Amino acid sequence: METAISIYLESYKQVCNQITDEELAYISKGLTISEFKTKQFYLKAGQIQTAIGYVVTGLMRSFYIDDKGNEITIGFIKENEYSTDYGAFIRQKPSKYYFQCLEPSVVVNLPYTVMQEGYHLYKNIERYGRLVTEEVLVQQQSRLESFLFEKADERYLNFIKRRPDVFNRISLTYLSSYLGIERQSLSRIRKMLSQK
Repeated sequence: METAISIYLESYKQVCNQITDEELAYISKGLTISEFKTKQFYLKAGQIQTAIGYVVTGLMRSFYIDDKGNEITIGFIKENEYSTDYGAFIRQKPSKYYFQCLEPSVVVNLPYTVMQEGYHLYKNIERYGRLVTEEVLVQQQSRLESFLFEKADERYLNFIKRRPDVFNRISLTYLSSYLGIERQSLSRIRKMLSQK
């Protein structure tokens, strides 16, 4: 368990190398660790996420259920990434999304209250939070623009290029849902590209 916390604290140093031992000690005092089996949920729609989760090992899928009962995948969260519906988390509102483990996962949890207090007490914790938030915003913007400006085959190729570490760990069903195309269409795209 200490290893999971060490990995998490190391992420602070990598993002914000000015962070002090005092600031890391402050963060450490509020951390908890959760372990999940495949198919278990880290968060369900309707729940308020009281701690932001940092995936130390494992892989999760975030999705929502549309009005026809279909699960629509909106993201994959792997090691060294945060598992959160960030907009709902920072407002402490119920999430609209499910976060389900695709692999056994170990998650370090930082409580919302500790995070917010840390922002007020320590400038480097606030800086870290800002840098992580900026990265989340960039990822969301990239995803939105992929639907606006890329064709299905381009989304597929760009996913492989951007997320090679995730590509071989997910099913075609989840990938096609994430890319916004039917599974049969994804199979056709894959076949067409393999023939080029």
